[in-house]
Amino acid sequence: MDVCLANSRTELGQLAARDIGSALRRVLRTQPHARIVFAAAPSQSEMLAALILEPGIDWTRVTAFHMDEYIDLAPDAPQRFGIWLQQAFFNHVPLAEVNIISPGSDPDLTCREYAEKLAAAPIDLVLLGIGTNGHLAFNDPPADLNDPLAVRVVTLDTKCREQQVLDGCFPHFDAVPTTAITLTVPTLLSGRELFCCVPGAHKSEAVRSTLLAPISGACPSTALRTHPRCTLYLDPDSNRLVETNE
Repeated sequence: MDVCLANSRTELGQLAARDIGSALRRVLRTQPHARIVFAAAPSQSEMLAALILEPGIDWTRVTAFHMDEYIDLAPDAPQRFGIWLQQAFFNHVPLAEVNIISPGSDPDLTCREYAEKLAAAPIDLVLLGIGTNGHLAFNDPPADLNDPLAVRVVTLDTKCREQQVLDGCFPHFDAVPTTAITLTVPTLLSGRELFCCVPGAHKSEAVRSTLLAPISGACPSTALRTHPRCTLYLDPDSNRLVETNE
């Protein structure tokens, strides 16, 4: 796994957007269409803002997916990841197609239908982050790194739900939903190139585990080290415990 160290959170987003833009332009030079999976979290804000400004990308040839969504939130709830991504990115570029996860009344059926859409063609890029508990999307520990399902319903652990409050997405712990739909770890790792933005001191412990802990479901993000083309973007705050360990 490549690691890119930025001097600030803003620079982290700019460096990641530069690399993502370069990769996307390369894909579109060699094939008619590209497919991208997006994470929805404040940790992605700087990167998405910079990606909107990347030149020379024909977004009309790009199909977008996202990697997780809460169950039991109102369809118009601002905390919905689909809504967050529309406001932060999808509404700002002329994408060919946007596939929003809508759990509805039958989340298991939604999982199967979304999995079919994902399987229709290879995923070119995955733009993701890491949770404070080392989760990827909503694959909290202990996660199955060889999950046979592409998309599934999960129960969120305490640390994951606490992070949603820490990130300012919910006013208090009890307001955070307990269940969600998520792409599984094998689905995320099926992307041809992965770009992982992880700013902030509250992610420093998870970053250290990602880079140094044994690869296992106890820290799902360690699975990123098994991917041949994954870049991890850190700022001084998220990298501080790695530097201390060294």
